[in-house]
Amino acid sequence: MLNNIKISPSLLACDLANIQNEVEDIEKAGADMLHLDIMDGVFVPNISFGLPVISSIRKHTNLFFDVHLMIIEPEKYIDEFCNIGAQNITFHYEATSDVESVIKKIHSRGVKASISIKPKTDVEDILPYLELVDMVLVMTVEPGFGGQKFMPDMMSKVKTLKRIKEEKNLNFEIQVDGGINNDTIAVAALAGANNFVAGSAVFKEKDRFAAMENLRKLANTNN
Repeated sequence: MLNNIKISPSLLACDLANIQNEVEDIEKAGADMLHLDIMDGVFVPNISFGLPVISSIRKHTNLFFDVHLMIIEPEKYIDEFCNIGAQNITFHYEATSDVESVIKKIHSRGVKASISIKPKTDVEDILPYLELVDMVLVMTVEPGFGGQKFMPDMMSKVKTLKRIKEEKNLNFEIQVDGGINNDTIAVAALAGANNFVAGSAVFKEKDRFAAMENLRKLANTNN
């Protein structure tokens, strides 16, 4: 059994005209964390919300803030996101020229540091950092837009990360983001993921508690 399964609903999929109620609803429904996608229109071809929105949400929830920076030069904004309540900051390997310094800067603020790789990036590129991070996010779609189709060939990366984690007795979580729903979560869990970013699979359901419980049940299938 994967007893450490975590569901991180993605705020991008909520009713953005009703954010406070949406966040409060998934908190009551048992979400493990809230996934906050920050896009700059440069690193990815889209723009989402930024610091003011996150700061406003923080006042209305105790949810763990899982901040995913899809921005270039993330090191410039670490302090600002920490100041408004980020508890995990995920940055992209491809977005900075000094990965280790970004990790150290995040940790220096008492915040968990995680690294993400896009579909075309190999796991081998981040091997030097696996002992330093708290989580690795494997993108199972091209980052930038919600509602994309899950890329099953990304599961080879998840399997590789799980193997390395076990061989070296490391403690990082393995998160997947993109197209995670009732049809794909079991595949990702079987490959070795334990942390799942789910957008429409949670927010588009009327009963969010039932939606997340079903995802957890499916993730435990055959594990």
